[in-house]
Amino acid sequence: MSTVRLILGDQLNPEHPWFRRRDPSVTYVLMEVRSETDYVRHHAQKVLAVLAGMRRLADHLRGKGHKVRYFRLGDPDNAQGFAANLRTALAEARATRLEHQEPDEWRLDQELAAFRRECGIEAAVVGSDHFLDARDGVARHFGKSRSRWLMESYYRSVRARTGLLMDADGEPEGGRWNFDADNRKPWHGQPPAPRPWDGKADLRGLWAEIQAAGVATFGEPSAGAFPWPLDRREALAHLRAFMERGLPSFGDYEDAMHTSSDRLFHSRLSHALNVKLLHPLEVAQAAVEAHRADPGRVPLAATEGFVRQIIGWREYIRGVYWARMPEYAESNALGHDLPLPSWFWTGAVRMNCLRHAIGQSLATAYAHHIQRLMVIGSFCLTAGVRPREVERWFLGVYVDAFEWVELPNVIGMSQHADGGFLGSKPYCGAAAYINRMSDYCKGCPYDPKDRLGPLACPLNALYWDFWLRHAGRFKDNPRIGMAVRQAMRMDPAEKAAIRAKAAALRAGIEEL
Repeated sequence: MSTVRLILGDQLNPEHPWFRRRDPSVTYVLMEVRSETDYVRHHAQKVLAVLAGMRRLADHLRGKGHKVRYFRLGDPDNAQGFAANLRTALAEARATRLEHQEPDEWRLDQELAAFRRECGIEAAVVGSDHFLDARDGVARHFGKSRSRWLMESYYRSVRARTGLLMDADGEPEGGRWNFDADNRKPWHGQPPAPRPWDGKADLRGLWAEIQAAGVATFGEPSAGAFPWPLDRREALAHLRAFMERGLPSFGDYEDAMHTSSDRLFHSRLSHALNVKLLHPLEVAQAAVEAHRADPGRVPLAATEGFVRQIIGWREYIRGVYWARMPEYAESNALGHDLPLPSWFWTGAVRMNCLRHAIGQSLATAYAHHIQRLMVIGSFCLTAGVRPREVERWFLGVYVDAFEWVELPNVIGMSQHADGGFLGSKPYCGAAAYINRMSDYCKGCPYDPKDRLGPLACPLNALYWDFWLRHAGRFKDNPRIGMAVRQAMRMDPAEKAAIRAKAAALRAGIEEL
């Protein structure tokens, strides 16, 4: 009796229950396959991070005495797809049983389900030992009759279940569930942004292998030492560094943006979380412990805001994904059909906010959530870019972008393409928001205070035109009805001018 256990590239947890006992009858299989590197065009750092992490895990398992079969990109017997390589591994091991962890992406779930049906041997799926809830946990929380799932309700249930930031009497610490209103300050250089907590790996050899294999990527592979954690030891070092240097000011400035720092006080732990080098509960617990050890240095508002992202939003998004796929991916409730501008692949755009946010993304495979939502996403939403093209770009460019978490964030929250199922309002802003929360408008050729002039910031006309175009849909929405009513109160000449300006901007979008 022998067993083959498949490990996917986002299942790099060396503490999974599988590995607690060395079993000579078990072979662990990891694959570097073109079906994964090529299904969307990925950033160079994303491909490097996943493959290097897989190799680290394979080395770790071998060091612990486990049997490992590893398919490298350049291996002559690598068929570059899961099914063919699994057949090879099963034959080599004379396996009578196949096991794999629950995939987190719908397409892989379907592919592996088909393989289990056809492989001719006993097959089983086990959990990844990572998430706080089952795939259908969010759906069960809300019930099938709900037309809209509000994250806050689910988040509170997770807080109550885990006891995180809860008082002994079952009430939220500080008397409030949510301190988001306290976490919206712009940053003007003080306190100083912490120094980076980057890794030290040299991946030039792996990069040469990736290029030799013909994998098409974009973006910079990395200017020096590789910045992303590749194993659990490095991920824990990044976690400790954030708790010490980033978390104390994270809350105040989590919505701030600045050209001098690509991260400010953000953790950049999402990649380590999404490939399962860190567990969400240990990350959230570390933040709570830092707060309780020194509440004067680590405020409750910062801690709650961070914990909400980890145990609330992240788990909620996963539940939406599994409840709504595969149809969710093609959602386009607003009927947007503008092609994604070509400068999304170069950063060559005159608007300073987009040039910086996109340029940073191309250079580092990273942008924090406000850059993604309120700069890049807001532009695409108000310009009317096809949601699926926006989603494909986000999936490829960011190192932490795996479809289960990225797709609902883009389709639902950023582009409001699901008609409001995930988010109760569209997230978009004009130049005033960018000017308030960043230094992007300084030195920009466009005037953030002008709507209609030749050098008016394009965000302004696009923003007001968005509300005019979709007034019927949003006029009664209590969260954004004021913006719609303000647009509708404009005199007819101003409305016509805004519509004409926005139409001209969309027609000349490649020249912005």
